[in-house]
Amino acid sequence: MLRPVICATLLALTGCSGYGNYRDTSITMESVSQLETERYLGLWYEIARFPNFFEEGCAGVTAEYALRPDGRINVLNTCREGSVDGIEDQAEGVARVVAPGQLKVKFVEWLPFEGDYWVIGLTEDYTVSVVGEPEGDFGWILARTSALGSAQRDEALAVLERFGYDTSQLIWTDQRS
Repeated sequence: MLRPVICATLLALTGCSGYGNYRDTSITMESVSQLETERYLGLWYEIARFPNFFEEGCAGVTAEYALRPDGRINVLNTCREGSVDGIEDQAEGVARVVAPGQLKVKFVEWLPFEGDYWVIGLTEDYTVSVVGEPEGDFGWILARTSALGSAQRDEALAVLERFGYDTSQLIWTDQRS
């Protein structure tokens, strides 16, 4: 739990130089026009991510979302350090919906920082999600299963490319099959 606190503090104070800028921000990015929160809840496997300091060395990454009584969303991110058999590290956060397909996520309650989490691509059956953020510092491909078929993978990559992401920078997450 210490790593998320340190990372969030560094992010707020330094802007995390050395990572980010994976997107041509001259291209307008849009979130999905509709997101049914209840269908989005549950467990997601990270298929790919753009490099970031808080997931460095992570494998077997998952994100789990659960509705809170106050309407916000609990976020539980899990990483296995070094390999899918590595030590489990978790970060807990809270998200709130600010517009269709757009959430603000906070992992350290006492910091004034909230991260943008925009769902920019989503299959009709809510099995594959593409997530980005306007500045292009972060981005993920998530799925309900630990692996994607080539057609699903190509569709997710096309979404990222449409919004100006350099997909050659993606890290493909090692998941237990």
